[in-house]
Amino acid sequence: MEAAAAIRGTAAPRMRLAGRSSRGSGTAAARAIPASRSDWQTACAILSSTNDTPAPPAPKVNGQNNNNKLAAPAVPGSEDAVSGLDLVPAAGAGNLPRPLSISDLSPAPLHGAQLRVAYQGVPGAYSEAAAGKAYPGCEAIPCDQFEVAFQAVELWIADRAVLPVENSLGGSIHRNYDLLLRHRLHIVGEVQLPVHHCLLALPGVRRELLARVISHPQALAQCEHTLTRMGLNVAREAFDDTAGAAEHIAAHALRDTAAIASARAAELYGLQVLADGVQDDAGNVTRFVMLAREPIIPRTDRPFKTSIVLAHDLEGTSVLFKVLSAFAFRDISLTKIESRPHRHRPIRLVDDANIGTAKHFEYMFYIDFQASMADVRAQNALAEIQEFTSFLRVLGSYPMDMTPWDAAPSPGSPSASDQQQRG
Repeated sequence: MEAAAAIRGTAAPRMRLAGRSSRGSGTAAARAIPASRSDWQTACAILSSTNDTPAPPAPKVNGQNNNNKLAAPAVPGSEDAVSGLDLVPAAGAGNLPRPLSISDLSPAPLHGAQLRVAYQGVPGAYSEAAAGKAYPGCEAIPCDQFEVAFQAVELWIADRAVLPVENSLGGSIHRNYDLLLRHRLHIVGEVQLPVHHCLLALPGVRRELLARVISHPQALAQCEHTLTRMGLNVAREAFDDTAGAAEHIAAHALRDTAAIASARAAELYGLQVLADGVQDDAGNVTRFVMLAREPIIPRTDRPFKTSIVLAHDLEGTSVLFKVLSAFAFRDISLTKIESRPHRHRPIRLVDDANIGTAKHFEYMFYIDFQASMADVRAQNALAEIQEFTSFLRVLGSYPMDMTPWDAAPSPGSPSASDQQQRG
């Protein structure tokens, strides 16, 4: 009652009634309008300070509280408009989502435990080991072909793909270079994996009982001299991949056959290691690229590498010289240059009245250089190259793998992508 009297004593003299007649019912609707906002706030403050009994919650309309149903409208930009917002109290500020940063927009592979990574081969393949080095704890998805791994990422079956592109002894894997151009995936990282071959056979099998050795063609070539020095006069037969050869021996109980594969393949398929480290060269390293649907944002605070592919319509070798000069003048180091046949125009005819018609092979050029696309030097180099090339595409600008070759990562150790992120 005292509160009501206080309101009557303060607010009522300053309030007026506005009536409007209703022709249908003969009644008049009246509403109270405050003379000023300060008087209205004073009246509300008296009510809130004297009402000890909590009011029942207001009904919800469309899932929203209707507590401010009778509140006077606030002028935009005024203190009343700000005070009327449902602001989160300061105590709960720690639960608010943090703002996006450059690392969120540049998903450098730090989410290994959440990623599905496609690779070519079966469990125990070196590509599986490369996927584990790039993304520790990932869900590795085996694919029977390289192109299936590309498609798995494009169709959202996998989040990343880890595929080999070159070996220090066997050279480039040309199939994957062609697929990089055919598909629209982006290179987001690289990982270099030392290859350690083992000679595997069924338990109890001795070397002198072997009649053949099966493995991937490159693995057979990388171990040819070692097998000869071991006195193994056996047939060499090519197989789809190294771990697949080990699986084939175990599945068919082939006691006259050995496989060249990894030690992990021996554990997975119950084989024994007849000889360890049978590769001819200890410096046997395979370079893998990590592929994703979206590129990462290039940076300049750590070593980056950029991969491009280009083609030209002009005659002679002067275009290639101009391409190399664009990098040399800006002191940009090239780490690889690879030529592949131009699939859409493999042969170009040149008609000369004095000599006749000549046929020239057309090539695409794949180039890797040590610079980030965030570097002005790289931007200017590509701008110059684009002037005399008919086709230019950036396959990816990504952190270089700076991890040492002689240390294989153990479970829980930092991945190659972690090292690249920390620089």
